[in-house]
Amino acid sequence: MSFLRGIDIAASGMTAQRLRMDVIANNLANAETTRTSKGGPYRRQMVIFEERKDANKSFQEALGRELKIGSGVRVKSIVEDSAPLRRVYDPSHPDADPEGYVNYPNVNVVEEMVDMIAATRSYEANVTVIGSIKNMTMKALDIGR
Repeated sequence: MSFLRGIDIAASGMTAQRLRMDVIANNLANAETTRTSKGGPYRRQMVIFEERKDANKSFQEALGRELKIGSGVRVKSIVEDSAPLRRVYDPSHPDADPEGYVNYPNVNVVEEMVDMIAATRSYEANVTVIGSIKNMTMKALDIGR
């Protein structure tokens, strides 16, 4: 595996985790939104990842698949969480139903913060990989002098 391929794989992970952090930030920003443009309360969004498939089918890529060396990650989709909405009794709220209950988003702030920490750590791990590849390449160039 060339050093550029390693950087490409780590960069794909950084891109995917950055989008995941953006979606989590959007979830946190809308944790109390009871009315959206679609109608009804905001629904939590989740990012679904999948392995990035290379279009080329060279021997090196076939060998990489056999050795379980991936080709990176990409975002497959962003889906809404189908978990039930949080119902809170607040008859004075403008979005209360006839019984006085308000449907709040299915966003759990603690869960979102844990997801944000995990995404941040994953992003940092990919940055470390790129730094390590850079250092190994520089050492290899120094050996060649």
